[in-house]
Amino acid sequence: MNLEPSARDTHETYDISLRFRQSLEERIVRLERDAAADEQMLAGLEHEDHIRRHRRLVAVQRAEALRMRLFLDRTKSRLPRPLIAL
Repeated sequence: MNLEPSARDTHETYDISLRFRQSLEERIVRLERDAAADEQMLAGLEHEDHIRRHRRLVAVQRAEALRMRLFLDRTKSRLPRPLIAL
């Protein structure tokens, strides 16, 4: 019987600033929007190699957006430091 925790159970949690979180969320939205737009452009491409490279671009954009979403799932937002020392 294997008692070792699975890789999914051992993810670290990261504290990130609200500003960094917002920056990542904006980047995810841009990647997904660009992937959708690039996919629409496929219909107008004629050269087989160009179509292949464009499909690869769309796949990479979506993979990067997913990677960032998975990272955000393992984070918690850090509260900003107080302006006045307590």
